[in-house]
Amino acid sequence: MLKEVVENTEGGIATLLMDFEGIPVDSYSKPGAAFDITTIGAEFSVVLKSIQRAAEMLDAGNAAEIAIQAEKVTTLIRVVNNSYFVAFSMTPDANIGKARYLLRTKVPVLLKELA
Repeated sequence: MLKEVVENTEGGIATLLMDFEGIPVDSYSKPGAAFDITTIGAEFSVVLKSIQRAAEMLDAGNAAEIAIQAEKVTTLIRVVNNSYFVAFSMTPDANIGKARYLLRTKVPVLLKELA
């Protein structure tokens, strides 16, 4: 599933399933990827936990998706459940709409595999 998301999104670089403690479960990167998806996931897991706490304090509900756009890479994070999230890195000019759609539709598949 992780490979399918990367390969079916123009500009996709890598994707990762990780727990909120920063431990990778599985990942896929295109050969020669300029960024290490495991490092990206570990660093953004800290940010994601802070965002979740802020949303909880604001009584805004659970955070479901976060996008971080940097000069050289865009990373889309989708929460799978209380324990896991998926991080998907792509080029800044990638089709983020398609990436969002693929992650949203593939998360239920991941939930079944994790059960």
